[in-house]
Amino acid sequence: MTKEDLIVNALQQYTTCDVSDALIKLKYRNGGFLSGLTMWSPHRQEGATKIVGPAYTVQYVPLDDPRPKHPAHYIDNVPKGSVVFVSAPAKTPNAVYGGLMSTRARALGAVGSVIDGRFRDLQEQRDLHYPIFARDVGTAPPAELLKVVAVNVPVKLQTDEQDMTINPGDYIIADINGVVVLPKELAEQALPLMAKQVEADAKMQVAIEGGISFAEASKKFRG
Repeated sequence: MTKEDLIVNALQQYTTCDVSDALIKLKYRNGGFLSGLTMWSPHRQEGATKIVGPAYTVQYVPLDDPRPKHPAHYIDNVPKGSVVFVSAPAKTPNAVYGGLMSTRARALGAVGSVIDGRFRDLQEQRDLHYPIFARDVGTAPPAELLKVVAVNVPVKLQTDEQDMTINPGDYIIADINGVVVLPKELAEQALPLMAKQVEADAKMQVAIEGGISFAEASKKFRG
């Protein structure tokens, strides 16, 4: 197994909240949380669906952007085990991702897609049982407004709430709580912190259920 495979496997046991707790300890802003992105498929904000994988980034821009359109369709080069992360300009009313994209991504071994914008074909996505996390849904395709100019490049989260960058190969973790980016250079530092925190929290839960106060349990097990 590659180091990337080992990290992905290790992350499977943790929630997005666990990852954020570790990143806060490492002073990474907002604990890696990417605001506004929630689960739409296979269900709307319910169930145990979780995806973990390195980001395969896709950058959409307005048609008047001087950069040339990317020469190949990004969906045909999705790496196995990756999370497709599609970035679209903020407040774009058109969808930038649809059911056929998920059909191809799933066939190539992607674990799910995160759409920083709108997507469409919601029922088709759910029929595929393919995980989708996004800002919202839409109906119109993107071609009248946008074009893809690059893949596997750093992309900015399209919100005025945060200044967050998703780099190719950064680990994307998404579940019912939301979407988190774990910078690849911090993963090996973050994993032991997750393990320690989860162990402490499990002990705290038992103690609190036994009647101890939260403050006392926190002091005893978190230090």
